[in-house]
Amino acid sequence: MQSYNDDPEYYEEKAEILKVLSHPVRLCIVKGLIENGETNVMNMQNCLKVPQSTISQHLSALRSKDIIKGRRQGLEVYYSVQSLLAKDLVNVLFDNT
Repeated sequence: MQSYNDDPEYYEEKAEILKVLSHPVRLCIVKGLIENGETNVMNMQNCLKVPQSTISQHLSALRSKDIIKGRRQGLEVYYSVQSLLAKDLVNVLFDNT
């Protein structure tokens, strides 16, 4: 069993990831990236059926917490999940072990 950590920053980091993932669109984006791998906004838009501007706002929130990262290829940016904690949380939520 893991011992208790009394460092507030330890809990702040985890709480921030939970806050960002608590929005249904962001959760769907991360789940989709985990299941399907790296993709661009156009593919996300076709899957999520929301405007590109909405997806871009959510991607910005996910990037700001280092949950996802972008890789530029020409004019396109391809996104992937980089946070192992976020991957673990989503896998637990959707039982993708």
